[in-house]
Amino acid sequence: MCGEKHTIRKGYGFERKRAEKSGYVSVRGRVVMAMQHNLARGAYLLALATLFTALLNALQKITGSTLSVVEIVFFRNLFSMPFVIVIALRGGLVLKTHHFGGHVIRSVVGLISMIMTVVAVTHLPLAEQQVLSYTQPLFLILLSIPLMHERPSVQRWVAVGVGFIGVIVVATGKGLLGAGHSTVPTWAYAVALGQGAVGALTTMQIRQLSATEKSTTIAMWQAILMTIATAAALPFVWQMPTRADVLCLIAVGAFAGIAQVLQTEAFASAQVSAIGPFAYCGLIWAALIGWLGFHEIPGVAMFVGGLLIIGSGLWMLRHERPQKQKVVLETESSSGA
Repeated sequence: MCGEKHTIRKGYGFERKRAEKSGYVSVRGRVVMAMQHNLARGAYLLALATLFTALLNALQKITGSTLSVVEIVFFRNLFSMPFVIVIALRGGLVLKTHHFGGHVIRSVVGLISMIMTVVAVTHLPLAEQQVLSYTQPLFLILLSIPLMHERPSVQRWVAVGVGFIGVIVVATGKGLLGAGHSTVPTWAYAVALGQGAVGALTTMQIRQLSATEKSTTIAMWQAILMTIATAAALPFVWQMPTRADVLCLIAVGAFAGIAQVLQTEAFASAQVSAIGPFAYCGLIWAALIGWLGFHEIPGVAMFVGGLLIIGSGLWMLRHERPQKQKVVLETESSSGA
């Protein structure tokens, strides 16, 4: 997840007053979502967003066994677009851009991340895929060195080390902390881990685009370009869906859109550092859905590894410098999230 942040300046023009009535403020000529500082509301909405994300991953797991990955991603983007438009209209729908090439690159990388997510949830237990998706902050630190020329602190390096130890524990599964061996193919863990890295790269691209583009513009171009790209590939991978498949695909898109709306509202309600930990509720939903819907019982390795990964993420979140007098508008990360 990434945010567009701007310092609020004084000034009470007509545009600012009109925007504030709908929950937005005009900052330096741009309309952005105003921070409400309602911790309870933000935490509730973010936890609910993770529930819808877990549900759409479960549906992708079901359809992934019979339909092509590209087909699933196409319908996800197509049916989530109305919700993206709703978000965009609230903040002012703007498609004009001076960085179309940046949107294309961001959409290509985001599309790869989305495809990897579908592949991962199809072959991995939902809880294991979810916990491995939490490696994105770890990859953000690693990628920030060559791409952003940043120098991570010792604390962050320790957090990265602990997090990747957790990855090893999850990937080795029952063979490490229990009897028997995991029946999940090793390459599926590699795909899930790779999705964390690609998702981190997508987040960095959104941050770069956010310097000159509105978050809603980025989200709209993502939805449009991903839909067009997957539609062009459909004739080569098309598999006729059943009625049940069609209902699942509609729900996948709807749940993705609902999750994005809820996440946007959540991060507009409170600071990221305050409600960020509630994003890990997704692991609870994934474990419950996997258990009840797919008879997936999480093992000791998943819990131990998940604790290490989530703990490293919370450590980094806690030690982030507080952002004062900021307004935040979050766009959905391509984690499939």
